[in-house]
This record gives sequence, structure tokens and C-alpha cells, in this order.
Amino acid sequence: MPYFKYTNIEITGLASAVPANAVPTDSFIPLFGEEAVRQFQEMTGILEFRKTRPEQTASDLGFVAAERLLSEQALDRESIGVLIFVSHSTDYRRPGTAFVLHKRLGLGKECFAFDVGLGCSGFVSGVNLACSLLQNSDRDRALVIVAETVSKLTYPEDKSTAMAFGDAGSAILLEKTDRGTALTGLFRSDGNQYKSIIVPAGGFRNLEASDEARVWADGNTRTLYNTHVDGTAVFQFILSDVIDLVKDYMEKTASTVDDYDCFVFHQTNEFHHKQIARKLKIPMEKMQMSMKGYGNTSGPSISLTLCDKYGQAADSDIRALLCGFGVGFSWGALAATLKTGTILPVVETDDYFAEGIINGPEDF
Repeated sequence: MPYFKYTNIEITGLASAVPANAVPTDSFIPLFGEEAVRQFQEMTGILEFRKTRPEQTASDLGFVAAERLLSEQALDRESIGVLIFVSHSTDYRRPGTAFVLHKRLGLGKECFAFDVGLGCSGFVSGVNLACSLLQNSDRDRALVIVAETVSKLTYPEDKSTAMAFGDAGSAILLEKTDRGTALTGLFRSDGNQYKSIIVPAGGFRNLEASDEARVWADGNTRTLYNTHVDGTAVFQFILSDVIDLVKDYMEKTASTVDDYDCFVFHQTNEFHHKQIARKLKIPMEKMQMSMKGYGNTSGPSISLTLCDKYGQAADSDIRALLCGFGVGFSWGALAATLKTGTILPVVETDDYFAEGIINGPEDF
């Protein structure tokens, strides 16, 4: 099994940003009807989500989170040796958005920057990659930015997604230490399920697809440029593969539910989390959730939940088991000791990178 262990590397900072625009799921009652909206709210627990303004991108949210984290800790920006941007919501087809963020954050040239195209497993996978690069290099600090604007890919009349997905960005700082701590993780993939969560058009496989809105087999209307989720396949995946992974991780590490202060799973919906807790015998008070106010934000959802829960907590050490899963299918579990004093509260922003908007040759 792809099990990873990194010694003397810690998560030493977390920050998250969301758009200022809050969209209540009640606002969909005129479109979908009160009964359908109330059923959705009861099952998912989602009462509102955040939606970016048209000019605002995932990297804008990630930038605000990262800038705040670097400023709060008064870090020498030349000391950031690795910058990873984890997202499907990139600024451009090329160059990678990591390079735009590298410029905006004022990082030095002695920095390895690149993008990673992962969604719901983005937090745990990005941290794992950063740890590997730190452990096998002479660099001491890495910055992972996980951000998505999932709301931009939902069709407004698609009942299965329009009320569920929100936008957010997070920044995670990792550093080498000499405290003997360890980060451990277990990861898996199943490409056979690549169609289960997909935006079929817009990439190079189907550059000129029709943007006609049609009714799909699930009875919902969307275009090929919108997110399609096979809800049944995803639920089966969670109840089997995701739960098996956590069991295998705890067996591999000889740990139990009692060894962790909190569990943060990718924030899909409340019903899924209750099923996970029941099957793994996790007390609900240990299951941290934030989808009530933010919806499903894909990759940033784990760090967003940590910031929402612990951003104003007194400084203490907590042992957390973090699990990301989804599009790909890609899933992984990661355990870490976190200092709550290094976790910043969630901030709102309407800011965007005006310089990055290129409408013609005159903008160069």
C-alpha cells in the first residue's frame, strides 16, 4: 500500500479565505420549490455557500490566505523553497497558476513552484507532496495553496449541484523541525471511476463541445461544461473505499479512534459524515463539519473546516486525522499534530488580481 512517513516535518500554519458573497440555499426555493430545498438542507446540512464574483478566481482566494499566513508569521519569503498550487480552477491553461502566485507573494527564485490538478483529495495529497520534497531536499519551508471555485462550474438549474458547491481557498505552511514529530499518510486511486465526477468539456479532449443545456439521465439539466456527479457511485465509494482506507491506516499505524482529538473528512454532506462516523465508531463530537455555512468546497474543505473550528481557539496541541476523497477517484488519509495557535480564522474577501485579466494585446 502507498504508505508515507515523514519525520521532523510539521504543519506550522493554516489560513483560509472565502468570498464575501454568501448564497443561502433558501434562495433556491423559487426555482426548485420549498419541499425540494428543505429535503436538501435536511440531508446535506448545507444552509449557505460562498460564491466568487465574476472576476475573482481560486488563486485570488488562495493568495489572500497565503499572504495573511506569511504576514502573520513575519516569514522571510526567500525561505519558501516549495510552492504547490492544488486546484482544478486554474487562472489560465498556461502558465501554471503557481507562477502567478509566486509573483504575487513575492517569493524568491530559489523556489520549486508547480501546479497539481487534484480536487477533493487536494489537501492531503498536496501536504504529502510538500513533505516529500522537503524531506529529500535542502529546503526548510513549503507553502501549499489549495483553492477552488466550484460554483463557477455548476449549472444554475441543476438541483444536484447548484445548492451544494461553494468557493474557498487555503494556505498550508510546512516546516522542518527538530522535535521528532511525524506526518504519516495512506493514499489510493481508482481511475476506473473517472466519469463519476467530471466536467466533460473545456479540456483538450473536447475543445469545441456544444454548450447547449440538456436533461441528463439523472433528470437534471446541465451542459457539458458543468460538473456532473454520479451520486450513487460517490456514496458507494465513501461507504466502501474511503472507510476501508481509514481502517487500513489505523491498522498500519496501530492507532484507534481514541488516539485522535478530531477527524476532518472532505466536506461532502452531513448524511455522508454520519454514515462514516457510524461505520468507524467515531463520536460525532469528534467529527468536525463546516458545510453548513460553506457547502462543499472540494480541495480546501479540510483546511477550511480546521480554520472554522480552531481559528480562534486557545493554543494547544491536537491530534487530527484528515481524510480527503473524491474526483478521480482519489483518496487519502493523513495524521498530524496541529498547534491550534497557528490556525487562523476564516476571512472574507472580494479582492481579485486585476493585472491578471488579459482581454487583448493591449493588456501586455
